Amino acid sequence: MTGALTVTQRALFAAALAIFVLVSGLYAPEARAGEAAALGPVTKLPLPRFVSIRSDEANARRGPGLDYRIDWTFVQRGLPVEVTAEHGQWRRVQDADGLGGWVHRSLLSGARTGLVRGQGTIPLRAEPEAEGRLRALVEPGALAQVASCDGAWCRVRAGNVQGWLPQDTIWGVTADERFD
Repeated sequence: MTGALTVTQRALFAAALAIFVLVSGLYAPEARAGEAAALGPVTKLPLPRFVSIRSDEANARRGPGLDYRIDWTFVQRGLPVEVTAEHGQWRRVQDADGLGGWVHRSLLSGARTGLVRGQGTIPLRAEPEAEGRLRALVEPGALAQVASCDGAWCRVRAGNVQGWLPQDTIWGVTADERFD
């Protein structure tokens, strides 16, 4: 019986193949063509998404639990991070430099913040217009609270000054994201 599979062998092969496909992630019902971004299995919120660090220190662990080694500690309250995965009470996050790990959800906030990026100072405008009145010049790396974005401009507070920054100069929002 060389080269021929029995009915039992074919059934076992089909079952093993189905398990492999499911485990390997080749079958992802939430990522079918025409559907929106994936949703987190715990919160049902979009993945990836931006949040911020809630506390003065937040340990980023190698895995989702207290038994895992601490690889990194975020030490700036309000720092924007991107949530890329969820597991129970844990969220896998990364910062603008790609550093991160698993952080307990209690150390994260839904408050939107952003890091100013670019070469040289960025004009903070009084209106969402390239020629709007200048309110301040913001240094790259400055942390700003993000109140809203319209797809091109974001209304922010940097220090004690409010105004508008071009959306593409902020790490912590996506290029065409809109929210109030």
